[in-house]
Amino acid sequence: MIEQFFRFCVVGASGAVIDFGLTFLLKEKGKMIPYLANAFGFTLAATCNYIFNRFWTFQSHSAAIGFEYGLFILFSVVGLFINTLVLHLFTTRFSIPFFNPDGKLRFYIAKAIAVGVVTFWNFGMNFFFTFAK
Repeated sequence: MIEQFFRFCVVGASGAVIDFGLTFLLKEKGKMIPYLANAFGFTLAATCNYIFNRFWTFQSHSAAIGFEYGLFILFSVVGLFINTLVLHLFTTRFSIPFFNPDGKLRFYIAKAIAVGVVTFWNFGMNFFFTFAK
């Protein structure tokens, strides 16, 4: 389980690069609403993470790929809601001294905190349900 969690985190880190990269492009360059940009980044990362986790982390050989992917995305969508809630709380409700006044840095620090929280949710759900042997 520890090795799987490590692999899950490595896959998650690659997903975070995809997530942050697309979110940044859509929000800063495309001038998209921040929460919508966040949703697109998170969704693309979740799909890539499913592929890598299926083959590398959990080494699934299940023929029920559609069911597995559906569960993975379901848990990811719940994770997206958790992610967005944490993002909202840390950008609007909590006053933390190292957040800058203009809000740009605050948004990305809050996003990093949200990703950390959701990592534990996603691993647990996928370990016990999606890829359970």
